[in-house]
Amino acid sequence: MLTESVSARLEKLRDSRVVVTGGAGLVGSRLVRLLRRAEAEVTILDRLDAYPDDAHATLFGVDGLGADLVVGDICDRAAVRRVLAGADYVVHAAAYADVAACTRRPDIAFRANVEGTQVVLEEVAASDVRRLVLISSAAVYGNGEPGVRGPQVFREDQRLLPVSVYANSKLWAEHQTRLLLSGAGSPEYAVLRYFSVYGDPQVPKPGSHSWMVAWLSMQARLGRPMRLNGGGVQVRDLVHVEDVAAATALALVEEGMAGATVNVGTGVPTSVREVGQLIARHFPRVHFLTTPLPEGDPLGGYADTEQCRELLRWTPGIDVRAGVERYVRWLTRTPHAVPGWLSEG
Repeated sequence: MLTESVSARLEKLRDSRVVVTGGAGLVGSRLVRLLRRAEAEVTILDRLDAYPDDAHATLFGVDGLGADLVVGDICDRAAVRRVLAGADYVVHAAAYADVAACTRRPDIAFRANVEGTQVVLEEVAASDVRRLVLISSAAVYGNGEPGVRGPQVFREDQRLLPVSVYANSKLWAEHQTRLLLSGAGSPEYAVLRYFSVYGDPQVPKPGSHSWMVAWLSMQARLGRPMRLNGGGVQVRDLVHVEDVAAATALALVEEGMAGATVNVGTGVPTSVREVGQLIARHFPRVHFLTTPLPEGDPLGGYADTEQCRELLRWTPGIDVRAGVERYVRWLTRTPHAVPGWLSEG
């Protein structure tokens, strides 16, 4: 939640220039709106192809953010160099950000998440940027430590055992960031490991099994059974997009974040089935359908938030019950948000 203290700390960004790669997506658009409220000048570099049905404009409101939108690819070195000219800060959020899609097309994942990140890091290293914030994922933890039963708490310094192409690409990006930006005179960097981000106006993507609050809510809205992959036993740490945007903005300015890797989560484990039950309260006639667990879908865990509290000096403000209720209410007010491919399928 954006508190007064957070707003005051973000005043450091006034009149600075911030580049957000992937800034036209769910988190990126919320982040850009927050940066603009802090009176920073913002440039978005985004391909605008992550969602069908023109969701970037119709739902995320990219055209009205007051930012300079550059439609381009992070693999395009010339485009990256142009947007970085004169930049003070960079948030690198652009990625092929879907576990299932990366599993189906590891070649695309490699190009976007590895080659593209390499271009961004090289250009940042050669620039006058003060700090880069790399957006990583809790996927790097995989299923946690083998042999441990029940939900695990994931700590930033534990052994990392990714179980998907997507997670591998994110872990590589973390390592490469440290390698390229740890030398004397290099820009500072910080790494944020997002846990399960949700919140309006999030919409599902075709062929994806991520974004479970949006998926399950829309299925219920359409009068269809809510599918619980693997019976819904997977545990997630659901963190609202407004909280994620605030944490990301703070990572640009908090001194203690230089060179740090920090979980962005709530520290509260919630099973997929529990999320389904929260949604079902708003749709009394809905029922559940158990389906197989998709390949690469981790059993999950939840964030240790000590580093987040100490280094970001921040805690999230929206719990999962309130966040799910907000999403369902938004969906009820905005029925056109259900993608055409989903409503017709």
